[in-house]
Amino acid sequence: MPKGLFVTATGTDIGKTYVTALIVKKLRSFGINAGYYKAAVSGAESVSESDAGYVNRFAQIGESEELLLSYLYKTAVSPHLAARIEGNPAEMSVIKSTFARVCEQFEFVTMEGSGGIVCPIRKDAKATIFLEDIIRELGLPSVVVADAGLGTINAVVTTVEYMRARKLTVNGIILNKWNGDTMQRDNLAMIEELTGVRVIAVVRENDTELDIDEKTLVELYKTL
Repeated sequence: MPKGLFVTATGTDIGKTYVTALIVKKLRSFGINAGYYKAAVSGAESVSESDAGYVNRFAQIGESEELLLSYLYKTAVSPHLAARIEGNPAEMSVIKSTFARVCEQFEFVTMEGSGGIVCPIRKDAKATIFLEDIIRELGLPSVVVADAGLGTINAVVTTVEYMRARKLTVNGIILNKWNGDTMQRDNLAMIEELTGVRVIAVVRENDTELDIDEKTLVELYKTL
C-alpha cells in the first residue's frame, strides 16, 4: 500500500509549500517514487502558478495537473470562502477519489494542507469540511512546519495539542527560516520538551536540500 503524509503548519506564510517541496525532492533523491497532492488552493490563476505547480517543478515530479490538485480558487481568501464566492464547493468524495488515484501512481504521497490546521475547506448549509476531517478520512499521519523564530513555542504547542485533542497523529516538526542562534536553539529544545514530538529537520533560507536521513524521513509516513 502507498504511504501518505499530511503537511500542515502553524499558520499562513510559514513556508509549508517550500518545505513540502523539499520533502518530496528528498524522497525522490533516495530513489523513492514520491508524489504530491493538495485538496484546495486559493489565490492562484492556474495549477502551474499555484503551490501545487511549484512543488511539482521544484521536486521534479512530472505529475499531471489533474492529480496535483482538486480545487483551484482564484480568490485569495480561505478556501471555504473562495468556494462560496466562486460557486464551486469542495466535495469529500472528490478529494478521496483523487488522492486514491495519486496513490495508484506513487509509492509515497505527500499531501499539503492549506494555511494552518484550523482551515475550513468548505462551510455552507450542505456540508462542513475542515482539514482535520480530510486527514481523518484519509488516515494520514502529519508533520508540522513552523517558523524557527520568536513566538514559535506557543504556535507549535497550540497546533500539536489541537491535533492531539482530535486524535490526529503528529510524527514530527520541521523548523523553517533557521539560523541557529541562541533563541532558535532554545525554541527547538522547548518545543520538543513541551510537545514530546521530535524536531526532525531545520531549514535555512534558500536551502535546496532537506538535511535528513532516509530512515527518519520514511518513518514520518508511518501511522503509529
